[in-house]
Amino acid sequence: MDLDGQRVVVLGGTSGFGLATAAEAAGAGARVTVVSRQQSSVQKALAALPAGTDGRAVDLTNQDAVTRLFAEITVDGGIDHLVYTAGEALAVSNLDTLDLAVARQFFETRYFGALWAVHAAAPHMRPGSSITLTSGGAGRRPLPGWSVVSSICGAMESLTRALSVELAPIRVNAVSAGVIRSPLWDPLPDAAREQLYRSTAERMPVGRVGEVDDIARAFLFLMTEGFATGTILTVDGGAALV
Repeated sequence: MDLDGQRVVVLGGTSGFGLATAAEAAGAGARVTVVSRQQSSVQKALAALPAGTDGRAVDLTNQDAVTRLFAEITVDGGIDHLVYTAGEALAVSNLDTLDLAVARQFFETRYFGALWAVHAAAPHMRPGSSITLTSGGAGRRPLPGWSVVSSICGAMESLTRALSVELAPIRVNAVSAGVIRSPLWDPLPDAAREQLYRSTAERMPVGRVGEVDDIARAFLFLMTEGFATGTILTVDGGAALV
């Protein structure tokens, strides 16, 4: 999985899946740019990533700012791989307590942010390039209170397949992650979060929850596998089976 000299842009690349993917790509020889909303998050990520990694602070829900981002970072050449992992920490809600404004905000970053990022990046993608989006197992096996999260996952998977046809020969894929030990679960109290990890691990065929490096390797595979497009790569430790 060699990315020597290739340009990789990771939107949401300063924590969790994104940061781990940026590290994997840089380790494979890529020139990596990480993007996040907060400058402090960018600086923290750059301190942890290999020398030569670039970082930008951009609000991915701001269409003009995203368009400018891709115009600026491609002045010296195009993009080989775009990865979108941006999104707020997960928050679940039963239908009777649903806050529609919060639900819309989740879609604003996770779905519409991804859609516009692809729109803005596509003219700058080089031959043989790829785009990899993010989904999750909740799209296929939702739990009570997961209506919004499940809807976003389903939308992202449909978007992936549609874009793979519209943007061909640019390859468009998505990684669908299971329960991963990551900042996505930070809103949960510490005890509840650890109980979630334990109870999930007990019923998983692999006997553990995932780590961000597990997901990063899936992103790297889809970047480098030239025969994969329209693919939703599930990395969930077998959760879909139980």
